[in-house]
Amino acid sequence: MVKLVFALHLLFAIFAIGPLVHAATTAGRGVRTGNGVATASSARMLKIYSYASVLVVIAGMALMSMDDPDAKGKKLGEFSQTWIWLSAALWLVAVVIVLAVVVPTLNKATALIQEQSSVVTLTGRVAAAGGVVALIFAGIVFLMVYQPGH
Repeated sequence: MVKLVFALHLLFAIFAIGPLVHAATTAGRGVRTGNGVATASSARMLKIYSYASVLVVIAGMALMSMDDPDAKGKKLGEFSQTWIWLSAALWLVAVVIVLAVVVPTLNKATALIQEQSSVVTLTGRVAAAGGVVALIFAGIVFLMVYQPGH
């Protein structure tokens, strides 16, 4: 059962977090080129994958609550372990950045593009926020692989 939940955790990470990071890091291209269809599509994808990323957290919590097959009577993880709570906190920060900064900025850019107004000032915000989100998820991968303090 541990291997099944671990596989689900990884699959959810690949198919939810991967596209989330990709959309966040490439959304600036639509703003830069003034492509309203691209900015609207990016905003929609970011919302969908942000919500889907909750599945990664749920599978991770389920995994850490399972008994460790190598150590009788121990769980695979405890929320008190730094690498676990820090990963969860970083995930929350990344999702908040996406939903509170990137998506509203893309929606604003879409509206401005439809009005044929300039969106030059929004490009930097989308690109910077997308880069920060990518760095956060890279940090989470580091924490998951190396499990500092474990």
